[in-house]
Amino acid sequence: MPDGVSANLTTFRLPVGDGHDLYVETIGTPAGLPAIYLHGGPGSGCQPGHRQLFDPARHYAVLFDQRGAGRSTPAGSRLANTTAHLVADMEAIRTHLGIERWLVVGGSWGSTLALAYAEAHPDRVTGLVLRATFLGTNAELDWAFGTALQTFYPALHADFLSLLPEAERGTPLPGYFRRILDPDPAIHGPAARAYAQAEDVLSTVRPTRTRLDFTTIAATGTRLPPTAFMEAHYFSHDSFLGPNQLMAEAATLRGIPGIIVQGRYDLLCPPRTAHALAAIWTDAKIDTVDVAGHTLGDPGITEAVTRAIRALA
Repeated sequence: MPDGVSANLTTFRLPVGDGHDLYVETIGTPAGLPAIYLHGGPGSGCQPGHRQLFDPARHYAVLFDQRGAGRSTPAGSRLANTTAHLVADMEAIRTHLGIERWLVVGGSWGSTLALAYAEAHPDRVTGLVLRATFLGTNAELDWAFGTALQTFYPALHADFLSLLPEAERGTPLPGYFRRILDPDPAIHGPAARAYAQAEDVLSTVRPTRTRLDFTTIAATGTRLPPTAFMEAHYFSHDSFLGPNQLMAEAATLRGIPGIIVQGRYDLLCPPRTAHALAAIWTDAKIDTVDVAGHTLGDPGITEAVTRAIRALA
């Protein structure tokens, strides 16, 4: 695969209002098949490796850092930052580039945004490639940081609860999100680090650690994980979606071809979610990758996503 220079990499900034200025990049040429990649988190930003999913000789691929994420500014801003704003930003990018319709690709939170966009603008979508389907519901989060964490990593689950008073341990996420969004560094620092460490363990089929690092969690003056803050912002507001909105409106997707790449052992976004979606969105096919978890870097996931993009081209 060509590198960014030979792939005709271009970058620009796009003001979208509310003080937000988006970082946007494209690879390939405008004559290629249009596609857009949506990063996860929310709050993580797009990475150079995401470009490698697309063949620049075939695609005109657009990647961008969502509001407050990556190289978009203001960094970390949660002002005027909702799912509806991100969907509108995608339309602003599409219009700016003169694209009529495009293939929409997203993983984890990126799949949430992809579904929200496709359900709002089905006439602008030629196809969907989703990895690690997440519908943005509290039930999914409670399962991941509750049932999954306790079942597969009971010692880590105990570590995770230990940072909260006993009265909050039955439903820990609201307590974590409240602390992460607290302006006091002494409160939000440990909570953000603990949340991010637990999420990292759940994200891969072969984690490098299976307990919280309390020394790191208690450290001051070290870099804080940005995704923890954006996730707390979104997830404490039900992902800025209506109750079970993406599933309730999934019938809108009929007629749009799709491929859902699913790691069999994904503890954050388990296979049942993908199958429930595909039961309504019957134009979607599920490609299950064995011995893989949540991340794009788990064995076989990148290859499956690349294969899905190629198939829908």
